[in-house]
Amino acid sequence: MAEKKASPEIEHIESEIKSEPFTLIPLPGSERQPYGEPGLKGILTNKYVATCAAFATLGGAMFGYDQGVISITLTMDQFLERFPEVGPNAPGAGFQKGILTAMIELGAFLGAMNQGWIADKFSRKWSIMVAVIIFLFGSALQTGAMTFEMLVGARFVGGIGVGMLAMVAPLYISEIAPPEIRGTLLVLQELAIVTAVVVAFYITYGTRYIPGEWSWRLPFLIQMIPAIFLGVGIPFLPYSPRWLAGRGRDDEALQVLCKLRGVDATDERVIREWVEIRSEVAFCNEVSIVRHPNCQDGSYTSRAMLHVWSYLDCFRKGCWKRTHVGIGLMFFQQFGGVNALIYYSPSLFEGMGLKYEMQLHMSGVINICQMLACFWSLWGMDKFGRRPLLFGGASCMAFAHFIIAVLMSQYQSNWPAHSTEGWVCVAFLCVFMLTYGATWGPIPWAMPAEIFPSSLRAKGMAYATMSNWLNNFIIGLITPPLVQNTGYGTYVFFCVFCALSFVWTWLFVPETNGKTLEEMDSVFKDNSSRVETEQRARIEATIWAHAAGRSHGLEGTHQIT
Repeated sequence: MAEKKASPEIEHIESEIKSEPFTLIPLPGSERQPYGEPGLKGILTNKYVATCAAFATLGGAMFGYDQGVISITLTMDQFLERFPEVGPNAPGAGFQKGILTAMIELGAFLGAMNQGWIADKFSRKWSIMVAVIIFLFGSALQTGAMTFEMLVGARFVGGIGVGMLAMVAPLYISEIAPPEIRGTLLVLQELAIVTAVVVAFYITYGTRYIPGEWSWRLPFLIQMIPAIFLGVGIPFLPYSPRWLAGRGRDDEALQVLCKLRGVDATDERVIREWVEIRSEVAFCNEVSIVRHPNCQDGSYTSRAMLHVWSYLDCFRKGCWKRTHVGIGLMFFQQFGGVNALIYYSPSLFEGMGLKYEMQLHMSGVINICQMLACFWSLWGMDKFGRRPLLFGGASCMAFAHFIIAVLMSQYQSNWPAHSTEGWVCVAFLCVFMLTYGATWGPIPWAMPAEIFPSSLRAKGMAYATMSNWLNNFIIGLITPPLVQNTGYGTYVFFCVFCALSFVWTWLFVPETNGKTLEEMDSVFKDNSSRVETEQRARIEATIWAHAAGRSHGLEGTHQIT
Protein backbone atom coordinates (compact mmCIF):
# COMPACT_ATOMS: atom_id res chain seq x y z
CA MET A 1 0.00 0.00 0.00
CA ALA A 2 1.20 3.51 -0.79
CA GLU A 3 2.47 5.56 2.11
CA LYS A 4 -0.19 7.80 3.58
CA LYS A 5 0.19 11.42 2.63
CA ALA A 6 -0.97 14.00 5.14
CA SER A 7 -3.24 16.82 4.10
CA PRO A 8 -1.42 20.15 3.45
CA GLU A 9 -2.69 21.83 6.59
CA ILE A 10 -1.69 18.94 8.82
CA GLU A 11 1.65 18.61 7.05
CA HIS A 12 2.33 22.32 7.62
CA ILE A 13 1.98 22.06 11.39
CA GLU A 14 2.93 18.40 11.95
CA SER A 15 6.43 19.28 13.13
CA GLU A 16 4.97 21.27 16.01
CA ILE A 17 3.13 18.23 17.36
CA LYS A 18 4.68 15.16 18.94
CA SER A 19 4.28 12.13 16.72
CA GLU A 20 3.56 9.55 19.43
CA PRO A 21 -0.08 8.63 20.15
CA PHE A 22 -1.93 10.90 22.55
CA THR A 23 -5.44 11.60 23.68
CA LEU A 24 -7.51 14.45 22.36
CA ILE A 25 -6.54 17.84 23.74
CA PRO A 26 -9.66 19.30 25.35
CA LEU A 27 -11.09 22.35 23.68
CA PRO A 28 -11.78 25.41 25.85
CA GLY A 29 -14.28 24.56 28.54
CA SER A 30 -14.73 21.04 29.84
CA GLU A 31 -18.17 20.64 28.30
CA ARG A 32 -19.79 21.82 25.11
CA GLN A 33 -21.81 24.96 25.70
CA PRO A 34 -25.10 25.20 23.78
CA TYR A 35 -25.88 28.12 21.51
CA GLY A 36 -29.34 28.43 23.00
CA GLU A 37 -32.46 26.62 24.10
CA PRO A 38 -33.52 23.43 22.31
CA GLY A 39 -36.69 23.08 20.27
CA LEU A 40 -39.04 25.92 19.43
CA LYS A 41 -37.44 28.32 21.93
CA GLY A 42 -34.12 27.89 20.14
CA ILE A 43 -35.72 28.64 16.79
CA LEU A 44 -37.16 31.89 18.13
CA THR A 45 -33.69 33.02 19.26
CA ASN A 46 -31.99 32.07 15.97
CA LYS A 47 -34.34 33.44 13.35
CA TYR A 48 -31.73 33.53 10.58
CA VAL A 49 -31.09 29.78 10.61
CA ALA A 50 -34.81 29.11 10.98
CA THR A 51 -35.58 31.31 7.97
CA CYS A 52 -32.94 29.62 5.80
CA ALA A 53 -34.19 26.17 6.81
CA ALA A 54 -37.83 27.06 6.22
CA PHE A 55 -36.99 28.41 2.78
CA ALA A 56 -35.09 25.26 1.85
CA THR A 57 -38.10 23.13 2.79
CA LEU A 58 -40.08 24.59 -0.11
CA GLY A 59 -38.52 21.64 -1.94
CA GLY A 60 -40.39 19.33 0.42
CA ALA A 61 -43.56 21.30 -0.24
CA MET A 62 -43.27 20.52 -3.94
CA PHE A 63 -43.06 16.81 -3.17
CA GLY A 64 -46.03 16.98 -0.82
CA TYR A 65 -48.11 18.92 -3.32
CA ASP A 66 -47.47 16.33 -6.01
CA GLN A 67 -48.59 13.63 -3.57
CA GLY A 68 -51.76 15.40 -2.54
CA VAL A 69 -52.86 16.52 -5.98
CA ILE A 70 -53.22 13.04 -7.42
CA SER A 71 -55.78 11.53 -5.00
CA ILE A 72 -58.80 13.62 -6.09
CA THR A 73 -57.51 14.10 -9.64
CA LEU A 74 -57.80 10.35 -10.23
CA THR A 75 -61.53 10.56 -9.40
CA MET A 76 -62.41 13.62 -11.54
CA ASP A 77 -64.75 12.94 -14.46
CA GLN A 78 -62.95 15.61 -16.51
CA PHE A 79 -59.62 13.87 -15.94
CA LEU A 80 -61.04 10.43 -16.77
CA GLU A 81 -62.49 11.77 -20.02
CA ARG A 82 -59.02 12.83 -21.15
CA PHE A 83 -57.30 9.72 -19.75
CA PRO A 84 -59.78 6.80 -19.89
CA GLU A 85 -56.90 4.39 -19.26
CA VAL A 86 -57.38 4.91 -15.50
CA GLY A 87 -61.18 4.85 -15.55
CA PRO A 88 -62.92 2.38 -13.22
CA ASN A 89 -64.14 0.21 -16.10
CA ALA A 90 -60.94 0.25 -18.17
CA PRO A 91 -59.06 -3.05 -18.50
CA GLY A 92 -55.97 -3.02 -16.29
CA ALA A 93 -57.07 0.27 -14.70
CA GLY A 94 -55.54 -0.65 -11.33
CA PHE A 95 -52.12 -1.22 -12.87
CA GLN A 96 -52.34 1.94 -15.02
CA LYS A 97 -53.36 3.98 -11.99
CA GLY A 98 -50.43 2.55 -10.07
CA ILE A 99 -48.01 3.40 -12.91
CA LEU A 100 -49.28 6.98 -13.11
CA THR A 101 -49.04 7.47 -9.36
CA ALA A 102 -45.73 5.69 -8.88
CA MET A 103 -43.90 7.19 -11.87
CA ILE A 104 -43.01 10.29 -9.88
CA GLU A 105 -41.31 8.03 -7.31
CA LEU A 106 -39.32 6.28 -10.01
CA GLY A 107 -38.11 9.65 -11.31
CA ALA A 108 -37.35 10.76 -7.77
CA PHE A 109 -35.23 7.64 -7.24
CA LEU A 110 -33.11 8.65 -10.24
CA GLY A 111 -32.93 12.26 -9.05
CA ALA A 112 -31.79 11.31 -5.56
CA MET A 113 -29.19 8.94 -6.99
CA ASN A 114 -27.51 11.76 -8.94
CA GLN A 115 -27.96 14.60 -6.48
CA GLY A 116 -25.15 13.39 -4.22
CA TRP A 117 -22.30 14.26 -6.58
CA ILE A 118 -24.06 17.46 -7.73
CA ALA A 119 -24.38 18.65 -4.11
CA ASP A 120 -20.72 17.83 -3.44
CA LYS A 121 -19.38 19.48 -6.58
CA PHE A 122 -21.54 22.58 -6.97
CA SER A 123 -22.59 23.10 -3.31
CA ARG A 124 -25.78 22.28 -1.50
CA LYS A 125 -27.56 25.50 -2.37
CA TRP A 126 -26.81 25.53 -6.11
CA SER A 127 -27.82 21.88 -6.43
CA ILE A 128 -31.24 23.04 -5.22
CA MET A 129 -31.38 25.37 -8.23
CA VAL A 130 -30.69 22.47 -10.62
CA ALA A 131 -33.55 20.54 -9.04
CA VAL A 132 -35.92 23.50 -9.29
CA ILE A 133 -35.30 23.89 -13.03
CA ILE A 134 -35.99 20.20 -13.68
CA PHE A 135 -39.12 20.32 -11.51
CA LEU A 136 -40.49 23.35 -13.37
CA PHE A 137 -39.98 21.61 -16.70
CA GLY A 138 -41.81 18.50 -15.47
CA SER A 139 -44.66 20.58 -14.04
CA ALA A 140 -45.11 22.40 -17.35
CA LEU A 141 -45.31 19.05 -19.15
CA GLN A 142 -47.91 17.75 -16.67
CA THR A 143 -50.01 20.87 -17.12
CA GLY A 144 -50.00 20.53 -20.90
CA ALA A 145 -50.26 16.72 -21.14
CA MET A 146 -52.53 15.54 -23.97
CA THR A 147 -52.00 11.77 -23.81
CA PHE A 148 -51.64 9.26 -21.01
CA GLU A 149 -48.09 8.46 -22.12
CA MET A 150 -47.16 12.15 -22.04
CA LEU A 151 -48.59 12.54 -18.53
CA VAL A 152 -46.68 9.50 -17.28
CA GLY A 153 -43.45 10.84 -18.82
CA ALA A 154 -44.09 14.31 -17.37
CA ARG A 155 -44.53 12.89 -13.88
CA PHE A 156 -41.27 11.00 -14.32
CA VAL A 157 -39.41 14.23 -15.24
CA GLY A 158 -41.03 16.15 -12.39
CA GLY A 159 -40.13 13.28 -10.09
CA ILE A 160 -36.43 13.70 -10.89
CA GLY A 161 -36.61 17.25 -9.58
CA VAL A 162 -38.64 16.19 -6.55
CA GLY A 163 -36.13 13.47 -5.65
CA MET A 164 -33.22 15.88 -5.91
CA LEU A 165 -34.98 18.39 -3.67
CA ALA A 166 -36.04 15.78 -1.12
CA MET A 167 -32.43 14.63 -0.82
CA VAL A 168 -30.62 17.97 -0.60
CA ALA A 169 -33.01 20.03 1.56
CA PRO A 170 -32.55 17.97 4.76
CA LEU A 171 -28.84 17.66 3.99
CA TYR A 172 -28.52 21.45 3.77
CA ILE A 173 -30.60 22.02 6.90
CA SER A 174 -28.56 19.54 8.95
CA GLU A 175 -25.31 21.26 7.95
CA ILE A 176 -26.39 24.80 8.85
CA ALA A 177 -28.29 24.02 12.07
CA PRO A 178 -26.83 24.08 15.61
CA PRO A 179 -27.26 20.73 17.41
CA GLU A 180 -29.83 22.04 19.90
CA ILE A 181 -32.44 22.75 17.22
CA ARG A 182 -31.28 20.48 14.37
CA GLY A 183 -34.05 17.95 14.96
CA THR A 184 -36.69 20.67 15.16
CA LEU A 185 -35.49 22.29 11.94
CA LEU A 186 -35.38 18.94 10.15
CA VAL A 187 -39.03 18.41 11.11
CA LEU A 188 -39.76 21.42 8.91
CA GLN A 189 -39.08 19.19 5.88
CA GLU A 190 -41.84 16.76 6.86
CA LEU A 191 -44.09 19.64 7.94
CA ALA A 192 -43.69 21.26 4.52
CA ILE A 193 -44.54 17.94 2.85
CA VAL A 194 -47.73 17.29 4.83
CA THR A 195 -48.90 20.91 4.70
CA ALA A 196 -48.53 20.86 0.93
CA VAL A 197 -50.46 17.56 0.79
CA VAL A 198 -53.36 19.26 2.59
CA VAL A 199 -53.18 22.38 0.40
CA ALA A 200 -53.07 20.32 -2.80
CA PHE A 201 -55.96 18.16 -1.66
CA TYR A 202 -58.25 21.11 -1.04
CA ILE A 203 -57.17 22.92 -4.20
CA THR A 204 -58.19 19.89 -6.27
CA TYR A 205 -61.32 19.53 -4.13
CA GLY A 206 -62.29 23.02 -5.26
CA THR A 207 -61.15 22.87 -8.88
CA ARG A 208 -63.19 19.72 -9.57
CA TYR A 209 -66.19 22.04 -9.97
CA ILE A 210 -64.50 23.86 -12.88
CA PRO A 211 -66.00 22.62 -16.16
CA GLY A 212 -63.50 21.29 -18.68
CA GLU A 213 -59.90 20.23 -18.40
CA TRP A 214 -58.72 23.18 -16.30
CA SER A 215 -60.28 21.35 -13.36
CA TRP A 216 -57.18 19.14 -13.29
CA ARG A 217 -54.68 21.22 -15.29
CA LEU A 218 -54.87 24.17 -12.89
CA PRO A 219 -53.67 22.16 -9.85
CA PHE A 220 -50.69 20.94 -11.88
CA LEU A 221 -49.93 24.54 -12.86
CA ILE A 222 -50.16 25.87 -9.29
CA GLN A 223 -47.37 23.55 -8.11
CA MET A 224 -44.93 25.73 -10.06
CA ILE A 225 -45.48 28.68 -7.69
CA PRO A 226 -43.37 27.44 -4.71
CA ALA A 227 -40.70 26.28 -7.16
CA ILE A 228 -40.42 29.79 -8.60
CA PHE A 229 -40.19 31.32 -5.11
CA LEU A 230 -37.46 28.86 -4.16
CA GLY A 231 -35.50 29.50 -7.35
CA VAL A 232 -35.60 33.26 -6.81
CA GLY A 233 -34.44 32.96 -3.19
CA ILE A 234 -31.59 30.48 -3.63
CA PRO A 235 -28.89 33.13 -4.36
CA PHE A 236 -29.61 34.67 -0.94
CA LEU A 237 -29.09 31.44 1.02
CA PRO A 238 -25.70 30.96 2.72
CA TYR A 239 -23.37 28.16 1.70
CA SER A 240 -23.12 25.20 4.03
CA PRO A 241 -20.08 25.82 6.30
CA ARG A 242 -19.28 22.11 6.13
CA TRP A 243 -19.28 22.19 2.34
CA LEU A 244 -16.99 25.25 2.40
CA ALA A 245 -14.58 23.49 4.77
CA GLY A 246 -14.60 20.46 2.50
CA ARG A 247 -13.47 22.70 -0.37
CA GLY A 248 -10.63 24.19 1.69
CA ARG A 249 -12.41 27.54 2.18
CA ASP A 250 -11.92 27.58 5.94
CA ASP A 251 -12.13 31.33 6.52
CA GLU A 252 -15.40 31.53 4.59
CA ALA A 253 -16.67 28.58 6.61
CA LEU A 254 -15.94 30.46 9.84
CA GLN A 255 -17.65 33.61 8.57
CA VAL A 256 -20.78 31.72 7.53
CA LEU A 257 -20.78 29.78 10.80
CA CYS A 258 -20.62 33.01 12.79
CA LYS A 259 -23.53 34.45 10.85
CA LEU A 260 -25.59 31.29 11.25
CA ARG A 261 -24.92 31.16 15.01
CA GLY A 262 -25.33 34.89 15.59
CA VAL A 263 -21.95 35.29 17.32
CA ASP A 264 -18.57 36.78 16.44
CA ALA A 265 -15.41 34.89 15.52
CA THR A 266 -13.97 34.99 19.07
CA ASP A 267 -16.86 33.04 20.57
CA GLU A 268 -15.58 29.84 22.19
CA ARG A 269 -18.56 27.81 20.94
CA VAL A 270 -18.16 28.73 17.30
CA ILE A 271 -14.39 28.16 17.40
CA ARG A 272 -14.98 24.71 18.88
CA GLU A 273 -17.51 23.86 16.15
CA TRP A 274 -15.25 25.26 13.42
CA VAL A 275 -12.33 23.14 14.65
CA GLU A 276 -14.50 20.03 14.76
CA ILE A 277 -15.72 20.60 11.21
CA ARG A 278 -12.19 21.12 9.87
CA SER A 279 -10.92 18.11 11.81
CA GLU A 280 -13.64 15.90 10.36
CA VAL A 281 -12.80 17.10 6.84
CA ALA A 282 -9.06 16.54 7.33
CA PHE A 283 -9.62 13.09 8.81
CA CYS A 284 -11.90 12.04 5.95
CA ASN A 285 -9.36 13.33 3.42
CA GLU A 286 -6.58 11.30 4.99
CA VAL A 287 -8.76 8.19 5.15
CA SER A 288 -9.54 8.69 1.45
CA ILE A 289 -5.82 8.88 0.67
CA VAL A 290 -5.19 5.62 2.52
CA ARG A 291 -8.16 3.81 0.99
CA HIS A 292 -7.79 5.11 -2.57
CA PRO A 293 -4.12 6.01 -3.13
CA ASN A 294 -4.41 5.62 -6.90
CA CYS A 295 -7.14 8.27 -7.22
CA GLN A 296 -5.23 11.25 -5.82
CA ASP A 297 -3.50 12.79 -8.86
CA GLY A 298 -6.30 15.29 -9.51
CA SER A 299 -7.06 14.12 -13.05
CA TYR A 300 -10.63 13.91 -14.32
CA THR A 301 -10.45 10.11 -14.36
CA SER A 302 -9.18 9.98 -10.78
CA ARG A 303 -11.88 12.36 -9.58
CA ALA A 304 -14.55 10.28 -11.31
CA MET A 305 -13.20 7.07 -9.80
CA LEU A 306 -12.98 8.69 -6.35
CA HIS A 307 -16.62 9.71 -6.70
CA VAL A 308 -17.63 6.14 -7.50
CA TRP A 309 -15.54 4.75 -4.64
CA SER A 310 -17.08 7.24 -2.21
CA TYR A 311 -20.50 5.69 -2.83
CA LEU A 312 -19.03 2.27 -2.08
CA ASP A 313 -17.34 3.64 1.05
CA CYS A 314 -20.80 4.03 2.58
CA PHE A 315 -20.82 0.24 2.95
CA ARG A 316 -17.32 -0.07 4.42
CA LYS A 317 -16.38 -0.55 8.04
CA GLY A 318 -16.94 2.70 9.90
CA CYS A 319 -20.01 3.72 7.88
CA TRP A 320 -22.10 0.69 6.95
CA LYS A 321 -24.11 0.85 10.18
CA ARG A 322 -25.20 4.39 9.31
CA THR A 323 -26.05 3.46 5.75
CA HIS A 324 -28.13 0.56 7.04
CA VAL A 325 -30.00 2.88 9.43
CA GLY A 326 -30.64 5.51 6.74
CA ILE A 327 -31.95 2.98 4.21
CA GLY A 328 -33.91 1.03 6.83
CA LEU A 329 -35.69 4.07 8.26
CA MET A 330 -37.00 5.02 4.84
CA PHE A 331 -37.98 1.42 4.07
CA PHE A 332 -40.11 1.06 7.19
CA GLN A 333 -41.53 4.56 6.79
CA GLN A 334 -43.00 3.61 3.42
CA PHE A 335 -44.05 0.07 4.34
CA GLY A 336 -45.97 1.47 7.29
CA GLY A 337 -48.60 2.31 4.67
CA VAL A 338 -48.84 6.09 4.86
CA ASN A 339 -48.61 6.82 1.15
CA ALA A 340 -51.17 4.12 0.41
CA LEU A 341 -53.55 6.30 2.46
CA ILE A 342 -52.49 9.55 0.80
CA TYR A 343 -52.63 8.27 -2.77
CA TYR A 344 -55.69 6.06 -2.54
CA SER A 345 -57.63 7.27 0.50
CA PRO A 346 -60.93 7.71 -1.41
CA SER A 347 -60.72 4.10 -2.58
CA LEU A 348 -59.88 2.90 0.94
CA PHE A 349 -62.82 4.82 2.42
CA GLU A 350 -65.07 3.38 -0.25
CA GLY A 351 -64.05 -0.06 1.00
CA MET A 352 -65.23 1.03 4.47
CA GLY A 353 -68.69 1.86 3.15
CA LEU A 354 -68.47 5.68 2.94
CA LYS A 355 -70.33 7.61 0.23
CA TYR A 356 -68.34 9.54 -2.40
CA GLU A 357 -68.53 13.02 -0.84
CA MET A 358 -67.75 11.64 2.60
CA GLN A 359 -64.80 9.75 1.12
CA LEU A 360 -63.33 13.05 -0.06
CA HIS A 361 -64.06 14.83 3.23
CA MET A 362 -62.40 12.12 5.28
CA SER A 363 -59.42 12.01 2.93
CA GLY A 364 -58.89 15.67 3.78
CA VAL A 365 -59.33 14.98 7.49
CA ILE A 366 -56.61 12.31 7.65
CA ASN A 367 -54.21 14.66 5.85
CA ILE A 368 -54.99 17.35 8.43
CA CYS A 369 -54.36 14.82 11.22
CA GLN A 370 -50.88 14.18 9.86
CA MET A 371 -50.17 17.90 9.58
CA LEU A 372 -51.26 18.65 13.16
CA ALA A 373 -49.14 15.81 14.52
CA CYS A 374 -46.16 17.07 12.57
CA PHE A 375 -46.52 20.46 14.28
CA TRP A 376 -46.26 18.62 17.62
CA SER A 377 -43.01 16.96 16.54
CA LEU A 378 -41.41 20.42 16.16
CA TRP A 379 -41.33 20.34 19.95
CA GLY A 380 -41.34 16.61 20.62
CA MET A 381 -38.39 15.35 18.56
CA ASP A 382 -35.71 17.30 20.43
CA LYS A 383 -37.61 16.97 23.72
CA PHE A 384 -38.03 13.17 23.79
CA GLY A 385 -35.38 11.99 21.32
CA ARG A 386 -35.60 9.82 18.22
CA ARG A 387 -35.76 6.27 19.62
CA PRO A 388 -38.68 6.70 22.05
CA LEU A 389 -40.79 8.29 19.32
CA LEU A 390 -39.96 5.52 16.85
CA PHE A 391 -40.93 2.87 19.42
CA GLY A 392 -44.19 4.55 20.31
CA GLY A 393 -45.02 5.25 16.68
CA ALA A 394 -44.43 1.68 15.52
CA SER A 395 -46.60 0.30 18.33
CA CYS A 396 -49.56 2.63 17.76
CA MET A 397 -49.44 2.29 13.97
CA ALA A 398 -49.39 -1.52 14.16
CA PHE A 399 -52.30 -1.48 16.62
CA ALA A 400 -54.36 0.81 14.36
CA HIS A 401 -53.79 -1.42 11.33
CA PHE A 402 -54.68 -4.50 13.40
CA ILE A 403 -58.02 -3.09 14.59
CA ILE A 404 -58.96 -2.00 11.06
CA ALA A 405 -58.05 -5.42 9.64
CA VAL A 406 -60.15 -7.24 12.27
CA LEU A 407 -63.22 -5.05 11.71
CA MET A 408 -62.98 -5.18 7.92
CA SER A 409 -62.61 -8.96 7.95
CA GLN A 410 -65.88 -9.22 9.87
CA TYR A 411 -68.06 -6.52 8.35
CA GLN A 412 -66.83 -5.43 4.91
CA SER A 413 -69.40 -7.65 3.15
CA ASN A 414 -72.27 -5.53 4.54
CA TRP A 415 -71.17 -2.06 5.66
CA PRO A 416 -74.67 -0.48 5.45
CA ALA A 417 -75.76 -2.73 8.31
CA HIS A 418 -72.60 -1.98 10.33
CA SER A 419 -71.99 1.75 9.91
CA THR A 420 -70.68 2.09 13.48
CA GLU A 421 -67.91 -0.40 12.80
CA GLY A 422 -67.11 1.46 9.58
CA TRP A 423 -66.65 4.70 11.48
CA VAL A 424 -64.44 2.94 14.03
CA CYS A 425 -62.18 1.97 11.11
CA VAL A 426 -62.13 5.59 9.99
CA ALA A 427 -61.25 6.71 13.52
CA PHE A 428 -58.29 4.32 13.66
CA LEU A 429 -57.06 5.59 10.31
CA CYS A 430 -56.98 9.03 11.93
CA VAL A 431 -55.09 7.54 14.90
CA PHE A 432 -52.60 6.05 12.47
CA MET A 433 -52.05 9.38 10.71
CA LEU A 434 -51.68 11.29 13.98
CA THR A 435 -49.10 8.80 15.20
CA TYR A 436 -47.23 8.70 11.90
CA GLY A 437 -47.13 12.50 11.63
CA ALA A 438 -45.48 12.78 15.05
CA THR A 439 -43.00 9.91 14.71
CA TRP A 440 -42.26 7.92 11.55
CA GLY A 441 -43.09 10.87 9.32
CA PRO A 442 -40.36 13.36 10.34
CA ILE A 443 -37.70 11.14 11.96
CA PRO A 444 -36.66 9.14 8.85
CA TRP A 445 -36.03 12.46 7.10
CA ALA A 446 -34.12 13.90 10.05
CA MET A 447 -31.78 11.07 11.06
CA PRO A 448 -30.07 10.23 7.73
CA ALA A 449 -29.15 13.89 7.33
CA GLU A 450 -27.30 13.93 10.66
CA ILE A 451 -25.54 10.56 10.99
CA PHE A 452 -23.00 10.44 8.14
CA PRO A 453 -19.43 11.87 8.18
CA SER A 454 -18.97 15.05 6.17
CA SER A 455 -17.21 13.40 3.23
CA LEU A 456 -20.02 10.86 2.77
CA ARG A 457 -23.01 12.86 4.01
CA ALA A 458 -24.34 13.71 0.54
CA LYS A 459 -23.86 10.13 -0.67
CA GLY A 460 -25.37 8.64 2.48
CA MET A 461 -28.36 10.96 2.24
CA ALA A 462 -28.69 9.97 -1.41
CA TYR A 463 -28.90 6.29 -0.43
CA ALA A 464 -31.55 7.03 2.20
CA THR A 465 -33.60 9.15 -0.18
CA MET A 466 -33.28 6.54 -2.92
CA SER A 467 -34.64 4.01 -0.44
CA ASN A 468 -37.59 6.30 0.24
CA TRP A 469 -38.45 6.70 -3.40
CA LEU A 470 -37.89 3.09 -4.40
CA ASN A 471 -40.14 1.84 -1.61
CA ASN A 472 -42.61 4.65 -2.26
CA PHE A 473 -42.72 3.48 -5.89
CA ILE A 474 -43.36 -0.11 -4.80
CA ILE A 475 -46.17 0.96 -2.44
CA GLY A 476 -47.79 3.13 -5.11
CA LEU A 477 -47.64 0.24 -7.56
CA ILE A 478 -48.91 -2.58 -5.34
CA THR A 479 -51.61 -0.79 -3.34
CA PRO A 480 -54.40 -0.71 -6.00
CA PRO A 481 -54.29 -4.46 -6.73
CA LEU A 482 -53.73 -5.16 -3.01
CA VAL A 483 -56.89 -3.25 -2.07
CA GLN A 484 -58.84 -4.69 -5.00
CA ASN A 485 -57.88 -8.32 -4.38
CA THR A 486 -57.36 -8.65 -0.62
CA GLY A 487 -59.50 -6.01 1.11
CA TYR A 488 -58.62 -6.21 4.81
CA GLY A 489 -55.40 -8.04 3.87
CA THR A 490 -53.98 -4.63 2.96
CA TYR A 491 -54.03 -3.65 6.64
CA VAL A 492 -52.63 -6.99 7.77
CA PHE A 493 -49.74 -6.43 5.37
CA PHE A 494 -48.95 -2.98 6.78
CA CYS A 495 -49.50 -4.12 10.38
CA VAL A 496 -46.78 -6.75 10.02
CA PHE A 497 -44.26 -4.21 8.75
CA CYS A 498 -45.09 -1.75 11.54
CA ALA A 499 -44.40 -4.50 14.08
CA LEU A 500 -41.14 -5.38 12.34
CA SER A 501 -40.10 -1.71 12.45
CA PHE A 502 -40.32 -1.80 16.27
CA VAL A 503 -37.95 -4.78 16.46
CA TRP A 504 -35.56 -3.32 13.90
CA THR A 505 -35.41 0.03 15.72
CA TRP A 506 -34.66 -1.74 19.01
CA LEU A 507 -31.76 -3.61 17.46
CA PHE A 508 -30.12 -1.07 15.17
CA VAL A 509 -31.13 2.59 15.69
CA PRO A 510 -29.09 4.62 18.24
CA GLU A 511 -30.14 7.89 19.83
CA THR A 512 -28.69 10.98 18.11
CA ASN A 513 -30.55 13.71 19.96
CA GLY A 514 -28.36 16.64 21.04
CA LYS A 515 -25.19 15.37 19.35
CA THR A 516 -23.19 17.39 16.84
CA LEU A 517 -22.67 15.98 13.36
CA GLU A 518 -19.02 15.41 14.24
CA GLU A 519 -19.91 13.30 17.33
CA MET A 520 -21.71 10.53 15.41
CA ASP A 521 -18.67 8.22 15.49
CA SER A 522 -19.11 7.80 19.22
CA VAL A 523 -22.89 7.42 18.83
CA PHE A 524 -22.47 4.54 16.39
CA LYS A 525 -19.36 3.20 18.18
CA ASP A 526 -17.71 2.60 14.82
CA ASN A 527 -14.29 4.20 15.03
CA SER A 528 -12.83 1.39 13.00
CA SER A 529 -9.53 0.97 14.83
CA ARG A 530 -7.26 2.33 17.54
CA VAL A 531 -5.00 3.70 14.80
CA GLU A 532 -7.83 5.72 13.27
CA THR A 533 -8.95 6.91 16.71
CA GLU A 534 -5.44 8.20 17.44
CA GLN A 535 -5.22 9.66 13.94
CA ARG A 536 -8.45 11.60 14.49
CA ALA A 537 -7.24 12.82 17.89
CA ARG A 538 -3.93 14.01 16.42
CA ILE A 539 -5.65 15.86 13.58
CA GLU A 540 -8.08 17.63 15.89
CA ALA A 541 -5.33 18.59 18.32
CA THR A 542 -3.21 19.91 15.46
CA ILE A 543 -5.99 22.00 14.00
CA TRP A 544 -6.96 23.23 17.44
CA ALA A 545 -3.39 24.33 18.11
CA HIS A 546 -3.43 26.23 14.84
CA ALA A 547 -6.83 27.77 15.63
CA ALA A 548 -5.68 28.75 19.12
CA GLY A 549 -2.71 30.52 17.59
CA ARG A 550 -5.00 32.38 15.23
CA SER A 551 -7.42 33.36 17.97
CA HIS A 552 -5.13 36.17 19.15
CA GLY A 553 -5.61 37.79 15.78
CA LEU A 554 -9.36 37.40 16.03
CA GLU A 555 -9.72 39.39 19.25
CA GLY A 556 -11.93 42.37 18.68
CA THR A 557 -13.32 41.02 15.43
CA HIS A 558 -16.75 42.48 14.78
CA GLN A 559 -19.75 40.21 14.41
CA ILE A 560 -20.04 39.10 10.82
CA THR A 561 -23.27 40.01 9.08
